[in-house]
Amino acid sequence: MKNPSSTTPPLYDSIGAGYRDTRRPDPRLAALIGRALAGARTVVNVGAGTGSYEPADAAVTAVDPSRVMLDQHPGATKVRAAAEHLPFADGRFDAAMAVMTVHHWPDLEGGLRELRRVSRRQVVFTWDPEHRPELWMISDYLPQIRELEHARFTPLSTVAETLGAHTVLPFPIPHDFTDGFQIAHWRRPERFLDPVVRRASSTFAQLPADVVEPAIARLRADLASGAWSRRYGHLLARDSVDYGYRLLIAGGEPPGREDVESRPDA
Repeated sequence: MKNPSSTTPPLYDSIGAGYRDTRRPDPRLAALIGRALAGARTVVNVGAGTGSYEPADAAVTAVDPSRVMLDQHPGATKVRAAAEHLPFADGRFDAAMAVMTVHHWPDLEGGLRELRRVSRRQVVFTWDPEHRPELWMISDYLPQIRELEHARFTPLSTVAETLGAHTVLPFPIPHDFTDGFQIAHWRRPERFLDPVVRRASSTFAQLPADVVEPAIARLRADLASGAWSRRYGHLLARDSVDYGYRLLIAGGEPPGREDVESRPDA
């Protein structure tokens, strides 16, 4: 590990242990990101965590401010640093990637500016807080998530403009999505009853137990009584739902849709 940073976010140092067990890369999202990175020989993964979605055919430099996360990263080149202060020369990489991380950056504009400075192509996967519908967990059980998420996620239009994105691709979440962040369980409500699953979500990790536990108790009761199925049973027939997750591509030549598009059935 090279160039350690003195800045470590306590959130991921606390929830990061065992992260790879519940946050397994989904092959459909991996395919979409892989096509967006096609041809890049050198890639910097900013907010790399445990290395999900990194291309196997490129030399990857993993960057993360959390030592706990980097310790779980299998790569050989790991740098402890913040997105806003990348210790690399201008244009050092063919491409930069950032997957479900920009909402954690204290200075979003500064971090995106750094992505553009150190790479010739940028690929960012994030969520649009202005998108509807929202997850039933939020509307019916934990509306506190809405306030938290809207405080840390920037509207997609702003992120795309700041990044200079020329391509914005939707990614509807499949019902069997393997990467266990919050939205993954939209058709598997019983998964939210598992505290291990909840701990893998930074949202749940930031809410106090006296808020989360009563909500989970209500969900458990609704699953047992059939109330959840009466309200949301229609979701069980869906293969995927668009909840506002998007892949942004900037820099380089805009790819043809046949080169990058890989959407589960909406």
